[in-house]
Amino acid sequence: MVKSALICGITGQDGAYLAEYLIAKNYEVWGTSRRKNVNEIKNIQLLSINVKIKMICMHPGDFKMVLNAVQVSKPDEIYYLAGQSSVGLSFRHPIGTFESIAVGSMNILEAIRKTDIRIRVFIAGSSECFGDTNGEPADENTPFNPTSPYGVAKSASCWLVKSYRESYGLFATTGILFNHESPLRSTTFVTQKIISAAREIHKGQRESLTLGRLDVARDWGWAPEYVNAMWLMLQQSRPDDFVIATGVTNSLETFVKLVFKEFDLDWKLYVEQSEEHMRPNEITMSVANPTKAKNVLGWSAQLMLPDVVHCMAHSELAISSDKK
Repeated sequence: MVKSALICGITGQDGAYLAEYLIAKNYEVWGTSRRKNVNEIKNIQLLSINVKIKMICMHPGDFKMVLNAVQVSKPDEIYYLAGQSSVGLSFRHPIGTFESIAVGSMNILEAIRKTDIRIRVFIAGSSECFGDTNGEPADENTPFNPTSPYGVAKSASCWLVKSYRESYGLFATTGILFNHESPLRSTTFVTQKIISAAREIHKGQRESLTLGRLDVARDWGWAPEYVNAMWLMLQQSRPDDFVIATGVTNSLETFVKLVFKEFDLDWKLYVEQSEEHMRPNEITMSVANPTKAKNVLGWSAQLMLPDVVHCMAHSELAISSDKK
């Protein structure tokens, strides 16, 4: 039988790649978007899969709309990737961030409980749940200590998954995702901002790039690989939570250096720093221990930061996205 999947947040980076991945596995794919004109979505158009997806208009914070989406799509699997996805923006819009992430997650879980508890659900967590672990690698047993509204919302979502799993027997899982990038990232994310700026400087279209702190360090992976981990989590015999990451941490300065090198530029000649671009309560270093994912799921990241930067810098998808 053909499996059916509902991807909430299909218009984002992860949602688009997951849709492409599931379509290749012959899934019937449904997607949700807040936009009324749900058939004209950039990311799934760039991947040329928009005609293969059945779209539903849904606001994650509206339980009736969430329930309707589940009832209409009748999915075997649900992937909740929706919600405000910027840590920086969460400081300016904390209420909307919490509603779209935590309340949205609860609405999905409750809709499953009321509709069909056999539906398996993946909900996206975040490394921001851990806060700053002072350089210690975070795994599934590391206590949460979020430092941003985004991290608080993701932590609440993780706890809701655990509660519904234990209280109602739902096959509910959280993938605690560390940073993962691709050409589909928007320029609201610093990684794509750096890529786009370096490309424009190389073409003579701009003269400099202004950033905040360069000493912050993150574990950056390749987004198309991470959607494979999401799928694997829902194919297990029992639900569980997993840290998904490369296990290698690099500074933002290293990221910048690698990007500008791809365009044969000396980053020090073009990059400036400003306090205006520095977040309040910034996590200095984010370090992951993805051993459980390797041992249980058989998943491990294949592309490391230099590979990710190269793919982002030279992908035709990125160039096409910039033109939109």
